[in-house]
Amino acid sequence: MIIDSHCHAGRGDGLSGPWDSAAPLDHYLRRAMEAGITQTVLFSTFHSDYGLANTEVARIVARRPQRFHGFAVVHAERDRARAMALVRQAVEEFGFVGIKVHRHDAPINRAVCEAARAFGLPVLYDPAGEVAVCELLAREYPDVNFIIPHLGSFADDWRAQLAMIDHLVRHPNIHADTSGVRRFDLLVEAARRAGARKLLFGSDGPWLHPGVELAKIHALGLSASDAALVLGGNFLRLIGRRP
Repeated sequence: MIIDSHCHAGRGDGLSGPWDSAAPLDHYLRRAMEAGITQTVLFSTFHSDYGLANTEVARIVARRPQRFHGFAVVHAERDRARAMALVRQAVEEFGFVGIKVHRHDAPINRAVCEAARAFGLPVLYDPAGEVAVCELLAREYPDVNFIIPHLGSFADDWRAQLAMIDHLVRHPNIHADTSGVRRFDLLVEAARRAGARKLLFGSDGPWLHPGVELAKIHALGLSASDAALVLGGNFLRLIGRRP
C-alpha cells in the first residue's frame, strides 16, 4: 500500500491560478496508478467558502471511498467561529480524517487546534516558511499531531526547511510531508536526523507528478520497514488506523 498524503481536488471559485480555480484528478489518477499509489488524501483548492468546498470534496471521496481519504479545509480567521461546526460536519457526515489549514489564508489559531483536539484529528498546516510556529503548536497542543507539508516551505526556502528538521527531531507531535521538496539532500537529512517515523509521502497533486514525487522516496534508500512508514504507515497511525 502506498498512500499519497497530499492532493487537491475540486473547483475553486477564483481565477488567480490553478490553486484556486480547479484541481481535476483525471491525469493525476492515471499517473498515480502507474506509479503504484493505491490511496490518496484529498482536500480542496483555495476557496471563498470552505463549507461548500469541503462538500464537493466529500462527493468525490464518497464515489471511491476505498481510494480516497478526505481532509476538511478550514480558513483559520474567516471560519474561526464555525471551525468546530465545519469539522464536526466533515467527521460525522463526510467521514473525513483530518484538517487542512494554509498560512496563505490566515495563520493557524486555537479555534482550529481545539477542533482537532476535540475530534482527535491530525492537522496538515502549511506555514509558508514560517516554521517557528511549530514550537508553539508542540508546546500548546502536545496531544494533537501536526503535519507540515513541503518540509516547511514550498518556496524552496532552505533555511526554513533546515529549521523544520530541528522541529521534527525535538517534537514528538510534529511531522512533515515530502511534497515539492526540491533539495533532495534536505530529505536525506530529515530521514537521517528525525527518522522515517516523522515523514509522510505526499505529491501536491494534481499539479505535481505523483510518480516523480514518489521517486524521491525510493531514492532515499530506506530499509523496507522505514519505507513502509513513509509510504503509508505513518499516515494510518496518525488517523488511528492500523496498516
